[in-house]
Amino acid sequence: MRRTIWLQGWTLLLAVAAALSLLPGRAWAGTELLVSAAASLTEAFKEIGPRFAAANPGVKVNFNFAASGPLLQQIAQGAPVDVFAAADQQTMDRAAQGGYLQPGSRTDFVANTLVLVTPAGGGSGVTSLADLNSARVQRIAVGKPESVPAGRYAKGALQQQGLWEALTPKYVMAISVKQALEYVQRGEVEAGFVYDSDAVAAKGRVRVVAEVPTTTPIVYPVAVVAASPHPREAAAFIRYLHSREAQALFRKYGFREP
Repeated sequence: MRRTIWLQGWTLLLAVAAALSLLPGRAWAGTELLVSAAASLTEAFKEIGPRFAAANPGVKVNFNFAASGPLLQQIAQGAPVDVFAAADQQTMDRAAQGGYLQPGSRTDFVANTLVLVTPAGGGSGVTSLADLNSARVQRIAVGKPESVPAGRYAKGALQQQGLWEALTPKYVMAISVKQALEYVQRGEVEAGFVYDSDAVAAKGRVRVVAEVPTTTPIVYPVAVVAASPHPREAAAFIRYLHSREAQALFRKYGFREP
């Protein structure tokens, strides 16, 4: 009952917002975009948001960061999201299959690399995936493969090396790649799998010991959500992600061009 009332409330708000956007001079005035983005985009998007707003007066960008899987679930349940940026193609494919994306709006905007990290203080002797089998390694942080793309990439890489099953007792499952990073930073695990961009953001607090080859390239897609009440502004935000200014910021945070 509460969920029904919540959805009805959002439906009314979206209808009012859509009507206001049709009034003269209101298309870009006082518009607030909600961007649901993969957790690994946190630092880059927090800098990109204000820059986009400065270039588009009257538009404010709000962010919702989490693992890509839970973000899609929120959209499916009616969350008023304008833009969805995922860390993997698989999650965005599910969004498209569910009819949650505006046709033709999907595009790839950055790429990333999976890395194996240890606490900055070291001590575990880990320098490769094979070292994770060592008795010195008791805990390994990895995102839940079912909902965290970084965890899915890590699982694929370990399976390719024949290590996934053997290391099962050591996994400390995280609800996002940022949580996996925190486990490593705090020294609660001997090693963990995160993106290179996360390691850049945690400079000095973790040590990158190996780049992990993944079975598929790590390319981030973004799209306008079909139910967005601000599709023009949402599309403008996505275009900005491809701009020279935005791409330079992504490189600053460890991302690469797709």
